[in-house]
Amino acid sequence: MQLVLAAWLALSLLAGMGAEDMCGAPPASPAHSIPAPQLSPEERLSPHMPESLRCDACHAIAFQIEEQLRRVEGKMGRKTLSESDYVEVLERSCSQGWESYGVQEVDGEKRLAGPGLLRQELMSVMVMGGPWPGRLSKMCHSYVGEQGEAQIYGAHQQGPAALRELLCHGEKGACASGKAGGPAPPKALQNEL
Repeated sequence: MQLVLAAWLALSLLAGMGAEDMCGAPPASPAHSIPAPQLSPEERLSPHMPESLRCDACHAIAFQIEEQLRRVEGKMGRKTLSESDYVEVLERSCSQGWESYGVQEVDGEKRLAGPGLLRQELMSVMVMGGPWPGRLSKMCHSYVGEQGEAQIYGAHQQGPAALRELLCHGEKGACASGKAGGPAPPKALQNEL
């Protein structure tokens, strides 16, 4: 028996396996480091949502408005809310905490992340709190002021895609071509008379 044990020990040493490997110690795994997104001074300090994140912010706002309206419609057991009800819901939607949103880096690009947003990286660091909740609330109130509660509620009744189209993808929307993902196209020169 001792001879078999000695032969086994000698072979395992020749094969490069130490006693730790033989005794069931977990194999060494490579260390992973996930850095936090590096925010520019504008991203850290400005009271306004940075241009590069406005499309994501608009989608987050549309999602939250849709969720809040749908929840209240379900509680009241009716498909159509009164004007005073949907005005109250929209105000509450914009005034919520927005604490579940933050910025993370996805494929080398800073993106807003949180409920209702698609491109989120599971293995990354997300910078939350700070200016992001206030910026989202400010944008939400701005959309309600610009579009009006009745128009927003009407879009909601047509479905989530209609609400996103109204708020985010229209001619002046945050996701309009030329705004998201790059600089705006140059303006055409006008002839002077």
